[in-house]
Amino acid sequence: MLKKTSKSKLKVRYAETDQMGVVYHGNYAQYFEVARIEWLDKIGISYKKMEENGIMLPVVSLSTKFIKSALFDDVLTITTRIKKMPTAKIEFEYDIHNHNGELLTQGETVLVFISMESKRPVKCPNNVIELIKNYKGIEE
Repeated sequence: MLKKTSKSKLKVRYAETDQMGVVYHGNYAQYFEVARIEWLDKIGISYKKMEENGIMLPVVSLSTKFIKSALFDDVLTITTRIKKMPTAKIEFEYDIHNHNGELLTQGETVLVFISMESKRPVKCPNNVIELIKNYKGIEE
């Protein structure tokens, strides 16, 4: 596994929960997105600039394993890492822990580099590969 890891913090808002104070399952995709964008930012990759340069990164696969509920007002730590160097796709893994360090959720997303002009998959841009190679991340 590639050690290109970052951690993000997120506090569960009331609107993200049901009447029992449990996070609605559909919100985890947004949590993954927040952590993924922060991971890209930490490496020096601007999602906005990538789009300005004609590359989109749509999610083509999402899986989530629910272990324990996240609750209203929990402070979550989302650990994000890539599985391997990207090709035409980039694969992320996520672990979500609560403020007590308990593992709540694990997830994976696969995104594909798409040319905005042709709407077809393209190889990961070389500058993105270089930024990933040079990113030390955090040690797990």
